[in-house]
Amino acid sequence: MFNTFINALQLPPLYKPSATNFWDEEHISQQMLAAHLDKNFEGASRKFTFIDASADWIKNNLPPRQFPQLLDVGCGPGLYTERFCSLGYQVTGIDFSKRSIAYAKQSAQKQTLAIDYHYQDYLTMDFYSAFDLATFIYCDYGALSTANRALILQKIYQALKPGGRLLLDVFSLAKFQAFTEARTWEHFPLGGFWRAEPYLEIKNCVKYPEHVTLEQYVIVTDTRSDAFYIWNTYFTPDKLEKETTAAGFRTIALYGDVSGSTYSAANPTLAFLVEK
Repeated sequence: MFNTFINALQLPPLYKPSATNFWDEEHISQQMLAAHLDKNFEGASRKFTFIDASADWIKNNLPPRQFPQLLDVGCGPGLYTERFCSLGYQVTGIDFSKRSIAYAKQSAQKQTLAIDYHYQDYLTMDFYSAFDLATFIYCDYGALSTANRALILQKIYQALKPGGRLLLDVFSLAKFQAFTEARTWEHFPLGGFWRAEPYLEIKNCVKYPEHVTLEQYVIVTDTRSDAFYIWNTYFTPDKLEKETTAAGFRTIALYGDVSGSTYSAANPTLAFLVEK
């Protein structure tokens, strides 16, 4: 147990994945869904007021009459997909959380929303020229390794019709500069996000080269210790354009976020609209 704990505290090599898909663990996925559905919490998803403004901006600037078939990549429990469907798009959502997809399907059925949901790793999706518009929202792109970022752009490019567009957002260098390196610990005697039973959480926030950060969580209970890794890569417009151009996309516009705000280098995010 002690050796396992010591090993869990070691810093991993760049982009090393967690040992388990923690978003599908029974307890953790339940906590993540609750965070998604908290309308005032900006963690798993953005606040609902922002999501509403973002969906309206997308409808006005990429209208469903011109871009009817929409793919929401990493759709979670359907916060955007439901809004898109209500605004007139024909929507497909894909996500790799069983709990989120199950919730999304049930919620759409209750509201009689015709949304096509897929429980699948989006890195393995195999759509071909099926969509007019794709969204990849809340900086999920930057959570991927360099190789997987190239792969998801390839998959989305393949899924779009000629002239189809992709809207995605990432964290900016301003967000990277605001990231604080620190190691902290906290005891959860009644359980918490990571475990239902009591546990000790050791959190290690570290900056890696090339504007990458790691939030490493070492979770220790009476019987086990586990390490979970949350990676983020931060971008300049030039860096994001280089990656999207390498995948075959043409840049249409740069924004501060996916509600269409004006870009500034001081923004914590930036958003790109690109075209196949």
